Amino acid sequence: MVDNRKLDYKEKAFGIRHLQCTLIFFGLAVSYALRVNMSVAIVAMTDKSAASEHGVYLWDEKTKSVVLSSFFWGYVLTQIPSGQLAHKYGGHKVLCWGISICSALAVLTPLCAKIGGWPFVCAMRLAQGFCQGSVFPSTHSLISKWAPIKERGLLGTICYSGSQLGTALMLCVSGEITASFMGWPGIFYASGGIGCIWGLIFYFFASSSPADNRFISEEEKLYIEMLPVPSAESPKDPHEEESKQKFPTPWLEIITSVPFYCVLVAHATNTWGYYTLLTQIPTYLKSILGMDIKKNALLSSLPYWVMLVLSYFFLFVSEVLRKTQCMSLSVSRKFFNTIGHWIPMLGLIGMGYMGKDNETLVIVLLMIIVGTNAACYLGFQLNHIDLSPNFASTLMGMTNCAANLMSIMAPLAVGFIVTDEKNPEQWRIIFFITAGFFFIGNLLFISFGKFETQSWNDPQPVIVKTANNRSRNSVYVDTVH
Repeated sequence: MVDNRKLDYKEKAFGIRHLQCTLIFFGLAVSYALRVNMSVAIVAMTDKSAASEHGVYLWDEKTKSVVLSSFFWGYVLTQIPSGQLAHKYGGHKVLCWGISICSALAVLTPLCAKIGGWPFVCAMRLAQGFCQGSVFPSTHSLISKWAPIKERGLLGTICYSGSQLGTALMLCVSGEITASFMGWPGIFYASGGIGCIWGLIFYFFASSSPADNRFISEEEKLYIEMLPVPSAESPKDPHEEESKQKFPTPWLEIITSVPFYCVLVAHATNTWGYYTLLTQIPTYLKSILGMDIKKNALLSSLPYWVMLVLSYFFLFVSEVLRKTQCMSLSVSRKFFNTIGHWIPMLGLIGMGYMGKDNETLVIVLLMIIVGTNAACYLGFQLNHIDLSPNFASTLMGMTNCAANLMSIMAPLAVGFIVTDEKNPEQWRIIFFITAGFFFIGNLLFISFGKFETQSWNDPQPVIVKTANNRSRNSVYVDTVH
């Protein structure tokens, strides 16, 4: 029996769950710094006018594009396996080892460039992508275990906003590091070294779930799990450990679930837009407006600082709406996802008609487009956990795999359509296609998306015989229909 008295625990109290959230926040910051470091370092590595004692590599544009894309080929391949690993072994180990190994490989990148040139660098980036394929699935696994339902938006947004901090900081400090005595190798040493330090801290102070954490209080653990407080007289269930077995993944139910495909399409179309902007806007600004945004570190990072700030603004709004009970969960998810997709859609349409006389307006639109996209953290990004807390890592692995195929296809589509980089009409086509993806992704999400836990999240129990021939409930191995 259990005692059903209410927990005397403060919702706003800073607890171990917030520590986990903070550690994940910095983990994602490191992860994105490691992801962006090559895009900023390669400019200095291939600068023919620079006489660098650390080496200058005469790579053509095709070679540079291969080096930059090699990360994502590895990244796509390990999304679904990482989701399964996080489900089986816990998000803590998968995230810790994924980022730690990636960080160590970053430190070795300058040596690889010196020894083997671009093929060795590509191999190193491919391996780093393999490691980082674990980041989103394991993060989703951790959020699903650590975030109480009513704090899911708060803790989830804080965790994922670390990606903007990592991107913005790397863009900001890369110029200063390159100009220092360390040169361009310092970009890899700094990001990789910080990642290794983070890995040690995360290993000792984080855990996959409240039940595995040695620092958490019993009150906070029960608050997170939304369980009643056990009474002192309650006998321990001899089969409690058996109930902690991992359920096999209900693949058939997932791939036939309409709500899952709504999340997948929203995620994929959002990633198309995000990476189109990330990879092509500097070229657009240079070719159409005569601005070289890569030479201005502050200007390059400004949209991502705006995105970071707006992440917390949208979080504040969502908390107000939750506490005043103005919106249901489903309306809230649709509301924020619409902001994150359709405002960027309108901004992209506007950018399609900008010319050389509209430099300031273009920068403002760019900040609005990238910044408001942060609202998606409270939209489709958390819907994986809404649909299935038990298999959130697997769902994220599947949707992120499809999404990052789009991140590879988007630059290829730009190269196919924009044959003349100084032709504004060709760029307008790109902006309109991207706007169309944003429109379709959100339309399907708000029309057919679901926001309650699906039936296949919780396998049904069956009756089995124990050794002493008594019947009892046991963990079922799959979903029963």
